[in-house]
Amino acid sequence: MTIEAGPDELYTTLARIADVPALLELVNGAYRGDASRRGWTTETDLVGGPRIDAVALEEIIAAPDQALLVLRARSGLFACVQLTRLAGGVTGLGMFSVRPALQGNGIGRQLLAAAERYAREHYAAQFIESTVIAEREELIAWYERRGYAPTGERRPFPYHDERFGTPKRDDLAMVVLRRRIAP
Repeated sequence: MTIEAGPDELYTTLARIADVPALLELVNGAYRGDASRRGWTTETDLVGGPRIDAVALEEIIAAPDQALLVLRARSGLFACVQLTRLAGGVTGLGMFSVRPALQGNGIGRQLLAAAERYAREHYAAQFIESTVIAEREELIAWYERRGYAPTGERRPFPYHDERFGTPKRDDLAMVVLRRRIAP
């Protein structure tokens, strides 16, 4: 299912189970390890271990209240983002990943715009909400430049959920950012 056509043969689709191996490489490479240091969104100094596993990706792909959008070309996957239908006209945005070597080329902006359209059209969302580790100031600033604003809410980091990796600090917290996407 193609959601939109993009420039340079890039297009956005929903992820498929067959995409799981490529998604594992993309997401874990964007967030953790030495490969993530090629981009500016790494969290490898804050959290170690994998960001996601195959079972969790398969669950997201199969969930009726979630969508995993991927930006792809014939040569493979370039970016992905998870959307979750929440209560009150809010859609959660997470696991936003762009290949580190391609960060800063507008791919993230393109996928974020597609995610916002998808949330409006498929979930009737009025708001998109994302949580970001508070210490990731550069990433928070990127979201702010795209119209996301801190809500003032801070949530605890999921320390006891191994699906999110192994924290390297004991003082991590999540900042909640929100953007209105519909009247």
